[in-house]
Amino acid sequence: MIKISEKRLIELKNSFNGKRIAIIGDMMLDIYFWGDVRRISPEAPVPVVEVENEFFRFGGAANCALNILSLGGIAEPIGVIGYDSFGTIFTSLLSELNISAKGILVDENRPTTAKTRVIADKQHVVRIDKESKQNLNSDLFTKLLSHLEEIIDSLDGIILQDYNKGVLDEYVIQQIISLAQKKKILVTVDPKFHNFFAYQNVTVFKPNRKEAEDVLGIKLRTNDDISQAGKILLQKLKADNVLLTLGSEGIAVFEKGKPEKRMPTKARKVADVSGAGDTVISTLTIALASGADIIEASYLANYAGGIVCEEVGIVPIEANKLFNTIIQENK
Repeated sequence: MIKISEKRLIELKNSFNGKRIAIIGDMMLDIYFWGDVRRISPEAPVPVVEVENEFFRFGGAANCALNILSLGGIAEPIGVIGYDSFGTIFTSLLSELNISAKGILVDENRPTTAKTRVIADKQHVVRIDKESKQNLNSDLFTKLLSHLEEIIDSLDGIILQDYNKGVLDEYVIQQIISLAQKKKILVTVDPKFHNFFAYQNVTVFKPNRKEAEDVLGIKLRTNDDISQAGKILLQKLKADNVLLTLGSEGIAVFEKGKPEKRMPTKARKVADVSGAGDTVISTLTIALASGADIIEASYLANYAGGIVCEEVGIVPIEANKLFNTIIQENK
């Protein structure tokens, strides 16, 4: 049973303030149309959604930036958007939240990655994706790395948030990790299928169950399966730590030379798992940057992921809610 004292929790919470974390990866815009269905279209047998509300939120790596901000840190997003209306909305959201846009590059040849969700009568009706999965051109890769070099001495940590939309390729990943190692800056990774084993020698590698299954070609049905997968990943990636998220079964933490640790899920009532992975990697990273060890950081991240799963839609974790919830439940 893992438990952190109230004194230590308060110490960590205070240490979160002002930690500067770069989030490098696929920036996204999440768009929501909420409304009701009262009739069927005369043009085709489909429901007509009468929109009552629409709003825009950060998704992907941008949601990590928002989580870092909500936890008391300073977010430095580095990624690419298109020269389009969604890109304009994206930069306006950054401005409203006072998040730096200096690391956001504009590519006129690709769209801003946008996911539009239509929700009617509290039911998700359809999602419309607009995106490019092509790798960036060499000029944009160079600019991305140059910006990181400019700010790296001010950073406390780096998150690599890969959704396989082309911002992170094998060369860029290796360059980022190499630069971070020279500067002794921690690197955490939330991977997808492509580039999976390019993330060598990082501080924490955080796949979910499906990602691990797809890459390793095995089903993680039993505790032994999970243990074996964690050990294989730890060895193949030469990572300091592997954190394997297991949905309703919580998380498994694998640390070099130490026994595996399991933590049960903290979601009491799951409403929506969207964005939970972004919250977990963000909380984990800022906790490590604040002096937490991997078990403390994983404990906080597990709680954070559970809390946001209780909310509908993609919402960030707030520091006060996270720490107050843990303190109350520990009592």
